[in-house]
Amino acid sequence: MSDLSTKIVSAEVVDLRVPTSDQLLGSDPFHKEPDYSSAVLHLETDSGLRGVSVVFTVGAGTDWICYGIQDLCQLVVGISLEEFASDPLRLYRRLIDHHQLRWLHDGVFRMAAGGVLNAMWDLWAKSEEKPLWKLLVDLEPEFIADCIDWRNIRDALTRDEAITILRSKQDGLPQREVAMRDRGPKAYCTAGWLGLSDEEILKTIQKLQQQGFDSFKLKVGRDSQQDVSRIRFMREAIGDHCNLMVDANQYWGLNEAKDHIEKYRPFDLKWIEEPIARDDVLGYVELADTFADASFGFACGEQAASPVIFKQLLKSGAIKYCQIDAVRVAGVNDVIAIILMAAKYDVPVCPHGGGIALCNMIQHYGMWDQIAVAGHSETQLIEYIDFLQTAVQHPVSINEGSYVAPTAHGWGLEFLPEFVQRHQFPDGEVWKDRDPAKKGSAYEAPID
Repeated sequence: MSDLSTKIVSAEVVDLRVPTSDQLLGSDPFHKEPDYSSAVLHLETDSGLRGVSVVFTVGAGTDWICYGIQDLCQLVVGISLEEFASDPLRLYRRLIDHHQLRWLHDGVFRMAAGGVLNAMWDLWAKSEEKPLWKLLVDLEPEFIADCIDWRNIRDALTRDEAITILRSKQDGLPQREVAMRDRGPKAYCTAGWLGLSDEEILKTIQKLQQQGFDSFKLKVGRDSQQDVSRIRFMREAIGDHCNLMVDANQYWGLNEAKDHIEKYRPFDLKWIEEPIARDDVLGYVELADTFADASFGFACGEQAASPVIFKQLLKSGAIKYCQIDAVRVAGVNDVIAIILMAAKYDVPVCPHGGGIALCNMIQHYGMWDQIAVAGHSETQLIEYIDFLQTAVQHPVSINEGSYVAPTAHGWGLEFLPEFVQRHQFPDGEVWKDRDPAKKGSAYEAPID
């Protein structure tokens, strides 16, 4: 039984960083030597429950996020869980519409606000003794709709349309929930990091295929001839029966993207991910028109900073795959709006994962979408990264290429104390004696 009288009494933010740059894990054209990191928020309560959230980064700048979260927590310390759970939109607007902070708009500000909101949702789910996905599935459609800020998206999706979508999926919902508990959302994995050799990539592919994966992604962008060679290598390695996607991480301008992508036509790709800037909606529209007859569509969203960008991408028909990120926008309230917009425009939601514990979060959105919003699992894929999955007490599990439905209450983001102690920045064991030139903003990669 939930105790909504629980009050927030304090907030602690931890800067966690892992030197993944040493193995070039996570490397892409822009993020050449990333250190996978997270700003971790702990909201402590007078009942002993703890709300936890993470905001994923790739090293330098994690401290910026930490400060933003800590500053915003002044607005939640002292409130009760009942205040939040009775009307989640109220706290959302209190943060997002702050009369001075709003000037900062998206980016660090919105991500910090999302960190606070996600910790509150985590606390609420724990008080109900439910995984976050189950909390969302059990909420009434009208309540879900009232968690969304409709001001700038109702031209693409109205509150009534959202309720209709959710109501239309009520029939068969219990059966879908049982099926998803038995076999969770289907996963894909990035095997082809840009800094890895063919031999290293092949070893990863073989390991993943033994785990039941049939969908793989490759980083591209810096050298067209090399990219084509690597795509050919990947296609031959995984076979014609597997899904193959490529990701340029926004490295190209529009015309450059066209030149590169034209060379990818022979390889039966599923999608081209982030070929151009995250907010170049007109550019994505032009790419979609140019390659309308290709086997692939375009995927975007992991760095789209607000539901308004998603609205434009979806309403225009520019993308065929909607890549929500659990921590880029302002928490659950924003993400449920994006998922519902994607459902209206019949665009599969394929969440962006990886980082430190990010996969723990996106699996909940995949569960909710495929049970209660899209109502099927035929076209969606959820990203999975096969490293840094043991940092938390409830690590993500994969079975036969699919996520195992999470059962831990809330997000399942409780970190192992020894991991925190070892990786806390800047004084943890892995950082305290590291070369100052290889940590934080002083760590620069060569400029092309």
